[in-house]
Amino acid sequence: MSVRAADVLRSVERILAEDTRRSRVLAAHVSSKAPLVSLHAHNEQARTSQVLAWLDAGESLALVSDAGTPLISDPGARLVSAVAAAGHPVVPIPGASAVLAALVASGLSSTRFAFLGFPDRKGAGRREVLDRVRDSTETVVLFESPRRTARLLEDLRDVCGGERPAAVARELTKIHEEIRRGSLEELCVYYGDHTPKGEVTVVVAGRVVADTVGIAEERREEAHALAQTLLQEGLKPSEVAKEIALRLDLPRNDVYRMVQETRDSPENA
Repeated sequence: MSVRAADVLRSVERILAEDTRRSRVLAAHVSSKAPLVSLHAHNEQARTSQVLAWLDAGESLALVSDAGTPLISDPGARLVSAVAAAGHPVVPIPGASAVLAALVASGLSSTRFAFLGFPDRKGAGRREVLDRVRDSTETVVLFESPRRTARLLEDLRDVCGGERPAAVARELTKIHEEIRRGSLEELCVYYGDHTPKGEVTVVVAGRVVADTVGIAEERREEAHALAQTLLQEGLKPSEVAKEIALRLDLPRNDVYRMVQETRDSPENA
């Protein structure tokens, strides 16, 4: 936590907190005497009018979240929009952000990246997120709960291929910080046996755009037919790609893209 942030918490009239019990520890640590007021996903809309009234009366307020930067997959967006629309200044106080901390420590490209937040647990929304990660040429950052991390990694492996580089970071900037790097396959194996604890951030490398045609046309029909057969037998796309690459001595990444095309083709709908 920066000196500036500590000074702000000591100088404001009130602190808006996602969980006042957790934030009270933080306030005490920096010797802030400001009263804490809850502002979370369930009361943000109702609390906004009261916040505007305090600001209109000349008070200064601080907004904090349980972990990381407020508004980043946390409450506060509705409040900040209303405060700005009412003409009050909104001053960001830079601090810890799991998105950027995980990105720069992942060892993956940080030149361009996308943050997709928490993926839906199931349905079309989850599929859309997985497809976005698969097709992205940029590094992608996601949040996930510890108990669902293994499943997310398995789903990412199935759509992106097991060789896609990735990293899993947890408890960033805290005592038990851990960053594990490897392929999606390697991370699946590890977290299948080790359920992480704490705040989890997953970083996935962008896909590599091939400079060549990949699978030669004369081999494509053979690979396509084999993919159809293996998919009909119930194998996952990643398993199909691995098998075809071994049998036909073809680049696995190129084969995986072909398998995805085969699976999504009308004849297999």
